[in-house]
Amino acid sequence: MKRGGMSVLKVSGALCAVLLALVSVSPAHAEVPNRITNITVYGNEPCPKGDGDEIVVCAREPEGEQYRIPKRLRETKKSDPPSQSWTARVRTLDEASRPTMPNSCSAVGSGGQTGCTMEMLRQWFAERQAAKARAADVP
Repeated sequence: MKRGGMSVLKVSGALCAVLLALVSVSPAHAEVPNRITNITVYGNEPCPKGDGDEIVVCAREPEGEQYRIPKRLRETKKSDPPSQSWTARVRTLDEASRPTMPNSCSAVGSGGQTGCTMEMLRQWFAERQAAKARAADVP
């Protein structure tokens, strides 16, 4: 059994060596050019000629497209509509910065007493709006 396995291994190794030798041989006439240049020309501009072994590939676009943003960058996908209006966003920013402003309900700084009253009134108004919204949703 060992001898049969070794002979198959030798044959497959020799076959691989022959295949690699055939693949690595390349014809002399299939040389790759030294340089390939891709250029986009607009309107009636001539396509430049290549120097020596250089290959020049030209793509022609209308003249009106010369100074425009490429189509693949222009056609951005529209995102979903915002889930929150700008008014609500500004209100959130105001609430976040309120403790650092005058009339903030604080024992330190200007308008601490009036700030507490204003905070109480804001909270009452928000609760009232929420109650109206809940009442409007009830069928």
